[in-house]
Amino acid sequence: MGHGRPRIDDPAPGYDEPGPRQPVASTPIAPVPAVAVPGAPSAVQAGTVRGADWSMLPLVADNAAAALQAFRTSCPSLMRRPDQSGLTAPADWQTACAAATTTPAAQAPDFFRRYFEPVQVGDGRAYATGYYIPEIRGSREERPGYAPIYARPNDLIDVDLGAFSADLAGKKIRGRVDGTTFVPYYDRTAIEEGALVGRARVLGYAIDPVEFFFLQVQGSGNVRMADGSLLRIGYDTQNGRDYTGIGALMRSRGLIGPNQASMQGVVQWLHDHPVEGRAIMRENKSFVFFRVLDGPPVGALGLPVAGGTTVAADPKFIPLGAPVLLSMDRVDANGIWVAQDTGGAIKGANRFDTFWGAGAEARAIAGGMSARGTAFLLLPIGTLDRLNGGDRGAAVEATPRP
Repeated sequence: MGHGRPRIDDPAPGYDEPGPRQPVASTPIAPVPAVAVPGAPSAVQAGTVRGADWSMLPLVADNAAAALQAFRTSCPSLMRRPDQSGLTAPADWQTACAAATTTPAAQAPDFFRRYFEPVQVGDGRAYATGYYIPEIRGSREERPGYAPIYARPNDLIDVDLGAFSADLAGKKIRGRVDGTTFVPYYDRTAIEEGALVGRARVLGYAIDPVEFFFLQVQGSGNVRMADGSLLRIGYDTQNGRDYTGIGALMRSRGLIGPNQASMQGVVQWLHDHPVEGRAIMRENKSFVFFRVLDGPPVGALGLPVAGGTTVAADPKFIPLGAPVLLSMDRVDANGIWVAQDTGGAIKGANRFDTFWGAGAEARAIAGGMSARGTAFLLLPIGTLDRLNGGDRGAAVEATPRP
């Protein structure tokens, strides 16, 4: 093993490293024929068409009930936050949200059929991965080879470029001041080599840098200390550098084969090749900073997320808080999900990251999740007619289906 690198053979109590679960195949519903708009910056530019009829979309009662609860939780945000996708106005959601407060779980399938219409964004061709709350071994004391878990640095600055030019509205960058110049923030290599000493508080230490790397990708997790205590950490911000998926790099270079393409396969290769693995991980210049969590895990809306129900999506294409029905080539990914989170690698129309909660089962499903199929965004009745009529600024009163 590499110099100064601790052994990771002995898992901590409660820690497991199962392989990916063998998926059960399913046949996805075909998307509605539509012209794709490559590189469209939002759902409005990508285009929307009426999706498959509800009669073609099977709803499972338990899944619909869980999605109804998540949608109910998301309603205050839907009716308050601007929709970056340009598809909806807050008032569009009022009728469905009002009905959600009084609809019992047993009537969840009828609720979605009654108040929503399936809408396809762009060509509808969806790709879904998975994420979970990992648990890694940690320490409250620094030792050689351990990875510091940093809070937000005191010199990291967020800049809203829209404040300087209307042409840059909605664009933000992060960096730091060096003398009189604003420069990019330290990348992963510089941070791992000590650039943050005296600039950021250390929340604890991860014993295994590889597991910590993937905890950063997940965005939150549990750190199990030697005394059995748990440090729960969640995403605070990152260094402003672009995210690079190392799995794709490793596949393109022939370092891993198709049977090693799961997260577990990548982790094993990195453990088996510590020097080369460290260099590959550093090609992902993005670095995540954490905060200590004292409540349930939350997503980008600041609301609790639920395993098997919450999905991360790109808010430029999917309104945060909206339900999405996925019809994929593996059973695990099928059903109604609610967009309550975002992700650095989750960009573009019909790109999703399904959340599975915590524990060994969640790790097994999420680690091997790679599903393709069709996505139908569920929008309040009447929204599509308004969009096709060109009136994106005013909401209409949704008329529930009988």
